[in-house]
Amino acid sequence: MTVSAAPSLPGVPPAVARQLGRIGIHRLCDCVLHFPLRYEDETRLSTLADAAAGGASPVVVEGEVVGTEVVFRPRRTLVCTLSDGTGELVMRLLNFYPSQQRSLVPGARVRAAGDVRGGFLGAEMVHPRWRVVAPGTPLPDRLTPVYPATQGVSQSVLQRLALRALAQCSLEETLPAALRARLSLAPFEPSVRLLHEPPASLDAATLSDRSHPAWRRMKFDELLAQQLSMRMHRNSRSARRALPLPAAGRLSRQVLSVAGLAPTRAQARVLAEITADLARGQPMQRLLQGDVGSGKTIVAALAAAQAVEAGAQVAVMAPTELLAEQTFRKFEGWFAPAGVEVAWLAGSLSRKKREAACARLASGEASIAVGTHALFQQGVDFHRLALAIVDEQHRFGVNQRLALRGKGGTGDVDAGEAHLLMMTATPIPRTLAMACYADLDVSTIDELPPGRSPISTRLVGDHRRDEVIQRVRDACMQGSQAYWVCPLIEESEALQLQTAVDTHAALCATFPELAVGLVHGRQKAAEKAATMAAFQQGTLQLLVATTVIEVGVDVPNASLMVIEHAERMGLAQLHQLRGRVGRGSAKSACILLYQTPLSPLARERLKVVFESSDGFEIARRDLELRGPGELMGARQSGLPMLRFADPVQDVDLLEAAVEAVGPLLDGDPAAVHRHLARWLPEALEWLNG
Repeated sequence: MTVSAAPSLPGVPPAVARQLGRIGIHRLCDCVLHFPLRYEDETRLSTLADAAAGGASPVVVEGEVVGTEVVFRPRRTLVCTLSDGTGELVMRLLNFYPSQQRSLVPGARVRAAGDVRGGFLGAEMVHPRWRVVAPGTPLPDRLTPVYPATQGVSQSVLQRLALRALAQCSLEETLPAALRARLSLAPFEPSVRLLHEPPASLDAATLSDRSHPAWRRMKFDELLAQQLSMRMHRNSRSARRALPLPAAGRLSRQVLSVAGLAPTRAQARVLAEITADLARGQPMQRLLQGDVGSGKTIVAALAAAQAVEAGAQVAVMAPTELLAEQTFRKFEGWFAPAGVEVAWLAGSLSRKKREAACARLASGEASIAVGTHALFQQGVDFHRLALAIVDEQHRFGVNQRLALRGKGGTGDVDAGEAHLLMMTATPIPRTLAMACYADLDVSTIDELPPGRSPISTRLVGDHRRDEVIQRVRDACMQGSQAYWVCPLIEESEALQLQTAVDTHAALCATFPELAVGLVHGRQKAAEKAATMAAFQQGTLQLLVATTVIEVGVDVPNASLMVIEHAERMGLAQLHQLRGRVGRGSAKSACILLYQTPLSPLARERLKVVFESSDGFEIARRDLELRGPGELMGARQSGLPMLRFADPVQDVDLLEAAVEAVGPLLDGDPAAVHRHLARWLPEALEWLNG
């Protein structure tokens, strides 16, 4: 029997089962891999006198109930006083049932575990774990696990389910003996049992920092399952069909001529990779990464040109209407002179304009569609869609990307699946790419186009705000343009941050001689577009904005940016915002305006941005500071994320897992099946498909 044999949670009430599903427990055998967050030592008993004098660290005490009452100050609370001859201690239960109240009668013997603190009535435990025991009831001989839980599921339920799972589910070995020996991996069954029921003699530090051999075995197994599933996902693409798009080059040359650009060596390299992919009969699934301003948009346009020249259609999707409209204007300017129609689709379009755009796409009259989420909505059909380009791909979920890719074409039943080019200006550190993007081909633009101005970064405390205001005035009066970025739209009592609306009003009053615009996410699309157009044309000298301008905005004359409350923003966001300046030949600067006191993490983030302008180095440091969880979770790819392993800390295990994938898939499919049945049963559909 494998772990996948148990289909449900027998004996568990439906309401509890639903709650367990929220934490990933759908079958009893899921509990095998639902490991404790931490452990508490309940193997030693403290006297009440020692517990009262020993501070707030968790202790286990035992005593006789000498009094129980319900009090109503300030809320209904059950107060139970225990005595053991050395002293007294109060148990205060904030939420209790009548049955519990009936159990705590004078003379009952109670064992309780929790933190002790000083209270109005003396030493007390607030809502401890407790139970009525008989005299002489033995203490546990193992550490007590504390599991990740959810509302409506108690620790006792999780502990009982874990013990049932260990007794009833298969704990057979899934890895070949040779692989375990080569990597010095602990056996699976003893490792699992130790993590659920560690002996009290075990060094607790090796459990808490997850360096114990049992933890290393779990982390390797998890990494291996993830890598196996992604490799199978990648291999399955070779069996699917896509429309081959051979490169002719004429339209690409026209686009480059209109744009007045010559590809850099890095752009030429990634273009060659994309060109070769598009010419094949299997669907491309490539991620194009490049630092801010590296020229990803023109690369995407040249990929689109290859598809259009081959008689196919292209869809370009961006996460915000502001970014999508910037892309549309560039594509229209580059393709219209060659007679290629570019359609615009966004949620703000009137019904009449939307229907007209959809009709041109369905007939094939429009070869390229640029837009937002509106592109994959019902009613949008393509005549022969063969290439989907997704900008800032991490902002879309996998279902959204697949919905666009699945639009296919109504005019060619043999077109197959659309090629997919995803783009990101947030470079992916090597370890994260290995862990999360092994199913993709990755192209990297690792140089900036010539003529880009280096950006000087300055850290300035809010007490020097007047100096910053003067610098903005000087820059604008000398013919440059500037951004002033604020993180919120309206006042937040929780964060007490300056708002874009208030800042705009204040700067308008401060700079009566300047034209100051305002852009934020809650404006109507037409209002945002008009403001951005005025800024691009130079009618506005200063633009106050929220982080909606983080990506895609290209105004070469803007040479100064002020970022308000920079200490509140992440590294990637700060780097993206900074990339809005330095796009022309003028000397550019970014001022990070911060409030004190700074937390250690905020101080480190600002230090990294101040010291480096390399997006790849910033991404590496971001991974170190934040850990992989948030960065990986943002992918929303549907592929398995990691619960236990850390690609940064466990890079040796990650590399070993990557190395083991090929031999296992080629030489031991039975082991692959056993391993995935335990860790990722949903991935087995790839094996069968």
